[in-house]
Amino acid sequence: DPDAFSPGLDLLIFCMRPINVPYPVTCVTRGADLTEDGVVVLCPPDCTQWRVSVFGTGVYASVSSVCGAAVHRGVLGPSGGPVRVHKLQGRHNYMSSYAHGIQSQALTHWTASFSLTSSRPAVCVLPSLTSVCVCVAAKKPLKKSSVKKVLTGGNKDCQMDIAMVIDSSNNIGQRRFNLQKNFVAKLAAMLRVGQIGPHIGLVQASDSPRTEFLLTNYTQPKELLFAIKELAYLGGDTNTGKAIMHTAETFYTQENGGRRGHPRVMMVLIDGWPSDDLDQAAMLARESGINVFLVSVAKPAPEELAMVRDKEFMKKAVCKDNGFFSYLIPSWFSTTKHVKPLTQRLCSLDGLLCSKTCYNSVNIGFLIDGSSSVGDGNFQLVLDFLAGIARSFDISDVGARIGAVQFTYDQRLEFGLYDHSTKDDAINALRRIPYMSGGTATGAAISYTTQNLFRRTGPGRNFLIVVTDGQSYDDVISPAVAARKQGITMYSVGVAWAPLEDLKAMASEPKDSHTFFTREFTGLAEFIPALVRGICRDFTENN
Repeated sequence: DPDAFSPGLDLLIFCMRPINVPYPVTCVTRGADLTEDGVVVLCPPDCTQWRVSVFGTGVYASVSSVCGAAVHRGVLGPSGGPVRVHKLQGRHNYMSSYAHGIQSQALTHWTASFSLTSSRPAVCVLPSLTSVCVCVAAKKPLKKSSVKKVLTGGNKDCQMDIAMVIDSSNNIGQRRFNLQKNFVAKLAAMLRVGQIGPHIGLVQASDSPRTEFLLTNYTQPKELLFAIKELAYLGGDTNTGKAIMHTAETFYTQENGGRRGHPRVMMVLIDGWPSDDLDQAAMLARESGINVFLVSVAKPAPEELAMVRDKEFMKKAVCKDNGFFSYLIPSWFSTTKHVKPLTQRLCSLDGLLCSKTCYNSVNIGFLIDGSSSVGDGNFQLVLDFLAGIARSFDISDVGARIGAVQFTYDQRLEFGLYDHSTKDDAINALRRIPYMSGGTATGAAISYTTQNLFRRTGPGRNFLIVVTDGQSYDDVISPAVAARKQGITMYSVGVAWAPLEDLKAMASEPKDSHTFFTREFTGLAEFIPALVRGICRDFTENN
């Protein structure tokens, strides 16, 4: 009714034209994932908090995150929203720039591009009631098929984060560098990257390491192979140690695309021998849970050995010197037959000893009651029980460690965490512990173990299992609190006359899942599976 309005009042009427129904995408959906030109996508908020990959300025390579590019372009804010994507042809020299909290990267060439425009509803301003609002007819709503489904493909049996460190030194030369690229491309094709399967990133070793692409930059095989093909030869020294150190320090962080809980693999290709030392870099990689494979092509000839700084460089570089992580290829001209066996090694979950899991990353101390009330026969049952726990873990020089202290009124360090580097040696040492006999001072034993067994170890990995059959003559509460403050997770196992109050006082929280009790020593064996599961649960929560 015109009479309902006051004269001269400007009326804003929003003329909501029918628009393409925005299709929801994620922060990492790329232009290459969209099949139709002009599609409207709906970006979630806070994409600036992700490490999105954006290549170009204004016009973006299709491998770029659509939502990241939209924020970079300024057509979207941090709160997300709809944006229209226009597909363009590929081009050369995508320029890098920093805008709106997003750093885009440069790219020499890509096969397809896109640009972006805002996709907000049309607004008509009517200064008077006689004004006419003209609405543009809209296209039919797009079907969901206009956006590729998020690809969950790839090799599901090889869910690894794999960094490939390739040789780009003067030593390899341009011709062999091209052969190396072909070999790496074949490996990548056989590994079958995908959202669920393996992710692959690449670093070139030269005077200084150069990151070519990160783990999440290319998760489709076609794009990954194109990126490998585009690699440019650098020259310079073969500073493999520098490259390993750089990769171990930066590559597997969540900010750079590392996936939590996925095994970390680093395959290092080297033509001849390195120009620098590998010791410190390899140590850092092992301590970071990275499985380093060294693939040596064309090893030094006898007359060249005098030029090699460290003839043991292969043994020092790898995750573990057991033959599994070292791979020798005689020539770059004969690499094809090595693609399949090397791929199988990189994807062998059981063989990846350096991946940080509860089974190969924990330090377990056994605090064993040797008092007179236990008796020699029952003492052997305790040792059998502890050996059963130890057998569940991958004890090695780069894996899990065990140590043991026996106590009465006194304490005796039977063997330390670093005394035995193989499972057989450690378990044999455990079984050979001689029975002491004496009184029961559990509190003093906990303090002794805290100070003498766990001196050089890091928090979140240390576990102490106390086994006792009776009342302690001294206070257990204060020493147990001090041990837990030091980062030691405590399990208490009581037998026969061990008071439940003391057991719970020693145990970590929650008390019920860290306290065990049995009337008979023969019942100890039943606790092995629950203790192993508990250690793994605690390790996972703390790491």
